[in-house]
Amino acid sequence: MTPRSRSARRLSTGTALAILFGAALTALAPLPAAAQTFPSKPVKLVIPFPPGGSLDNVGRLIAQKLSEAWGQQVVIENKPGAGGNIGADAVAKSPPDGYTVVMGALSTHAVNPSLYRTMPYDAAKDFAPISNVAITPNVLIVSVKSPIHTLPELIAYAKANPGKVNFGSGSNGSAGHLAGELFKIDTGTDVMHIPYKGGAPALQALLAGDTQFMFDNLANAMAQVKGGTVRPIAVTTAQRSKLAPDLPTMAEAGMPGFDISTWFGLLAPAGTPPEVIAKWNADVVKVLNSPDVREKMLAQGAEPSPTTPAEFAAFIAKERDKYAKIVKASGAKVD
Repeated sequence: MTPRSRSARRLSTGTALAILFGAALTALAPLPAAAQTFPSKPVKLVIPFPPGGSLDNVGRLIAQKLSEAWGQQVVIENKPGAGGNIGADAVAKSPPDGYTVVMGALSTHAVNPSLYRTMPYDAAKDFAPISNVAITPNVLIVSVKSPIHTLPELIAYAKANPGKVNFGSGSNGSAGHLAGELFKIDTGTDVMHIPYKGGAPALQALLAGDTQFMFDNLANAMAQVKGGTVRPIAVTTAQRSKLAPDLPTMAEAGMPGFDISTWFGLLAPAGTPPEVIAKWNADVVKVLNSPDVREKMLAQGAEPSPTTPAEFAAFIAKERDKYAKIVKASGAKVD
């Protein structure tokens, strides 16, 4: 063997040993936090509305299923107020590690940015979408004690009583609020919006006669409709709902082009590692596609609507543009 070949052999052996030594050091180095097993501790799911509504009920169902799957408790924390802004803001300012997420909604991420003069968070930049969870049609309802049975009768009643007709909603910026504003614009009537802290108290106000009509999501109204305490007039979606196929749409009842629905989904703070978002998405989609969860959600009037994070982000952006136009046309603002 020549001196040159012996030198090359020593170089080759040395290089191999260096590679092996480097690989050993890499294997011993701690993995990035995001690459470690998630979750390794309890997780918080913030519900930015009071207990009792469909968003809260579905959130608790998902939390239960994820707790079972993960072997870690998913704790529900209700933080209502300001149309959902308080709870959403708390999550926006939480560590971006996947351990605190929010059940965002139409109001918190599509309507409030246009409705509120100032916002504590940026709905587009401060969150990482995980998946849409559900879409529920809204339904125009009145108390069974009301003389109103049809949409034309409600319009006629509102026109005959300007400034004396109230409609309630679960919060400023909710689909129920915007549906009422669209009703007001399209009919040229003078009706007053009264926001409540959640769908349940808004429904109680309707039953007590404090308001004369309400656009509630079908999930909240279902029990009252079945119990005979409220009278459904029409659904607000462009197509009839599979959950109430006998109810006409607002368009069919006399208001062409009327199309508003409620949706809610999961979002984490911006900056949450993509692999943690992917873990959340995969497991939430699995939960939403399970037959027992679908059955329970549909019984409440909420249609499971899982998406990819990218699909959810695009959907939210489209909804934000849509409702910005309605808010501007209505002139509605919240200080």
